[in-house]
Amino acid sequence: MFNIKQELEKIDDFVRKQVKGAGFQQVVVGLSGGIDSAVTAAICTQALGNKNVFALMLPYKNSHPNSLKEAIVLAEQLGIEYRVVDISPMIDAYFNKYEPKADKLRIGNLAARERMCVLYDHSSKLPALVAGTGNRSELLIGYCTQYGDNACAFEPLGHLYKTEIITLASYLDIPDEIINKTPSADLWENQTDETEIGISYKKLDAILHFLCDLHMSDQEIVAAGNSISEVKKVKKMIENSEFKRKLPPILNR
Repeated sequence: MFNIKQELEKIDDFVRKQVKGAGFQQVVVGLSGGIDSAVTAAICTQALGNKNVFALMLPYKNSHPNSLKEAIVLAEQLGIEYRVVDISPMIDAYFNKYEPKADKLRIGNLAARERMCVLYDHSSKLPALVAGTGNRSELLIGYCTQYGDNACAFEPLGHLYKTEIITLASYLDIPDEIINKTPSADLWENQTDETEIGISYKKLDAILHFLCDLHMSDQEIVAAGNSISEVKKVKKMIENSEFKRKLPPILNR
């Protein structure tokens, strides 16, 4: 377990350096009503002050209505300016005219990319740096949309596992409704992260820690109480998503 106060001080310093180093004073954050974006917004507010954090809520027509309500409650609790932009007309205009048979995954991925388009437009308008809301768990296994929710200027929580972010959320007084809700990217109705990933965050984080931080062998991880099928599943997700964690390859001259 990390020291929460020291960890928050470290992240605050990181946020300030990233923002000022890029020549900005403000950040813009996509606030979904989920725990990752809530903690990101709270930390950015703590680091930069509430006048320097702008939140965008970007619901699609099948987003859970409570997500928007909870995002607004948090923004008002933090005292940050916010705006709601319904992305349904943008998404539906494309699929209705050109791809009416698209499945829910394609629609969800386009929604994630459209959200980032709106965030970057506001980045130019304000101006403000786009703060990402990803966590180490999802970045390592590629549970994100390339050039969607993983497109940002910097990741304040990118070094922390999902279970660690839950610990921070309680310390930061994030509302219980956000902390206790079932994690979901809210890409389609009744979608949940753990169902889609196929493993709980608690189990996933433990295996990732053993693999990526402690560099333990498969046999050692199994001996720690995990099944070999779980270990292989996580390793495969890491390997298959490596391209998402790299800049586009370029040939050497």
